[in-house]
Amino acid sequence: MLRFFRLVLSGPLLLLALVLPAVVEAQQKNNLPNAQRKLSAKVIRSARARTDATPDFPNINRLAYFEDKKALREIQRAEKRKNWTAARNLLDVYVSRFGIENFYKDTGLLWRLGQLWEKAGNEARAKAYYRLALKHRRQDLKKVQLYYDSLEQKTADLYVPLKTYYDIVEYRKNIAAFRPPKGVYTSMGDAINSKVEDYGPTLNADADQLIFSSKRKMRGIHGVVDEDLYTSRRENGLWTEAEPLPKPINSSYNEGSACISKDGKTLFFARCECPTCHGNCDLYVSTFKDGQWTAPKTLGSNVNSTAWDSQPTLSPGEDTLYFASDRLGGFGLSDIWYTVKQKNGQWGKAQNMGPVVNTRESEVSPFYHPLYHVLYFSSRGQLLNFGDFDIYKTYRVRGRWQEPINIGPLVNGRGSEYYFTIDSESKSLYYARSEEKEMKNLDLFSFPLPMEAQPLATTHVEGSLIDSVSRKPLNGIVSIIDTDNGIEVASKYLRDDGSFDFDLIEGSHYVMLIQSPDFFSVEKKFALQGDTVMKLMTNSIDYKLPLIFKNIEFDQDKANIRASMHPILDRIAVFLVDHPTFRLSISGHTDSKGDPDFNMTLSQDRAEAIRRYIEQKGKLKPNRIESMGYGSTQPLKAEDTEEDARTNRRVEFRLIKPENEPKDAGSSGGW
Repeated sequence: MLRFFRLVLSGPLLLLALVLPAVVEAQQKNNLPNAQRKLSAKVIRSARARTDATPDFPNINRLAYFEDKKALREIQRAEKRKNWTAARNLLDVYVSRFGIENFYKDTGLLWRLGQLWEKAGNEARAKAYYRLALKHRRQDLKKVQLYYDSLEQKTADLYVPLKTYYDIVEYRKNIAAFRPPKGVYTSMGDAINSKVEDYGPTLNADADQLIFSSKRKMRGIHGVVDEDLYTSRRENGLWTEAEPLPKPINSSYNEGSACISKDGKTLFFARCECPTCHGNCDLYVSTFKDGQWTAPKTLGSNVNSTAWDSQPTLSPGEDTLYFASDRLGGFGLSDIWYTVKQKNGQWGKAQNMGPVVNTRESEVSPFYHPLYHVLYFSSRGQLLNFGDFDIYKTYRVRGRWQEPINIGPLVNGRGSEYYFTIDSESKSLYYARSEEKEMKNLDLFSFPLPMEAQPLATTHVEGSLIDSVSRKPLNGIVSIIDTDNGIEVASKYLRDDGSFDFDLIEGSHYVMLIQSPDFFSVEKKFALQGDTVMKLMTNSIDYKLPLIFKNIEFDQDKANIRASMHPILDRIAVFLVDHPTFRLSISGHTDSKGDPDFNMTLSQDRAEAIRRYIEQKGKLKPNRIESMGYGSTQPLKAEDTEEDARTNRRVEFRLIKPENEPKDAGSSGGW
């Protein structure tokens, strides 16, 4: 049976939860050039400080195992003398010489080097080696995992559950300043998908031709699956009925997992279980000449192995071909490999991408962005997985591939996501996904490319939120809305220390929305120019005390809502929209001057005017707000001065939590 990819089922869903937040002031630092839509190393370094900590291992494709017993004894002697600097420097040199086998045979040395770097105060470098140890361990390292997780708490991405996210989406639609989000994955329809596996999509440069793999064809009297390549054209916004590619691309053997050159004239793909194949599946190439495809040619033994080789993708310069293989001598069950085109036009000896991208598990489905030095791939061995196989991206900086970044829960679900492609404008992701109930049945879907997957999302925004009185960190949900492009950004919980961060596209305009049942939601608009640090403070709501706002003042003997009241009343309305189970009590009070009956009526009219305004603003049901006027019957102080009278003339607001409201309302019933 053809294995364009060996589907292995497992992998727990990572559940992340916390609570909710609000307010603001942004400081710009390290202003960076616009990069003119290019990914400069400077931009990437600023977005991910840990990139400079990514180790380099030049021996990966030169030798299988490195050992120098004399050097190891020197390291041990330095450790015994507690000369940590010498031990670290010696071990750093030793580990840099690792071959592939060292990563699972000498995992302890990776961990020890991380400890020495942490002892030296370089946590970024320490975590880089800790990650390598965890990715390549062959034994159970629960204590190591727990320790690493404790370090990561300060920088972990605490994405909100999808249900909470989509509740926030509905909330946003009520706010005129925000564009309704578009991010819902959609099936590519019956014209493309069949009742069996459909996967391996690739687009041409104009994104109007789709080529993909399918198992829909059967051959022989026994109904053996014949996997072929199919194509569809986009016409008037719709995909045409998929048709098989003609011979000699498709044959009596199995073909799939293709990629096509920018000019549409060169097709790389996998052919399996054929007489000329070196292994189970090999990589082939065909060119389009005189109106037809030439007979496919194998890429040869420099590239193909006696195992499984498939899923090719071209670099933007089309001088490097990346692919997946489960050949012996790699890091895990399958790895990402690459081959470079030589001056004579032939493809060079296949090279392994190394231990930062590859793990002890499976890495498959590489996809190189057509414009930028960003490689996407699927993995079940990285340290953050939402399901079985997740999609990651990695940047190339100064010749080194950086720590892979999970492209987030808007794409990666509890099932598996792999076999994918992105159009050159970075608008949509086309990929094969499975549902939990049918993990093996892949269909093709499209999804508006979220911020986490955008190649240009390299400018860093970070901040923290604390209580302005207690100076303690606050909990909450932070959402970022791209108002220029409508690109979705997954919402996150604040970390325990009140911090948060996002990687966004420089030069775009955003709205930050911070929400919590403990204080009023805050909207903050900002134009992103360089890495940004935000120091946020707000006042918590004390539900035991009434809220009194100084600018809630009426004209004398009037009950009309003044324009100066709108900002405060709007915030209260938004809070009630934000938290639909909460209620509000409004009480109006006057000073003791004038007729008591007139004052009673006036205070009632003012309370009701505020109620009507908030209900209309938030489109609220009438039974959520109660209003009452008390005239001058409940003074706060004796009216010895005009200032005392001003104090007694007030409107009090009491937000009422529902009974048995959970403490972390924002992460459960608060939406």
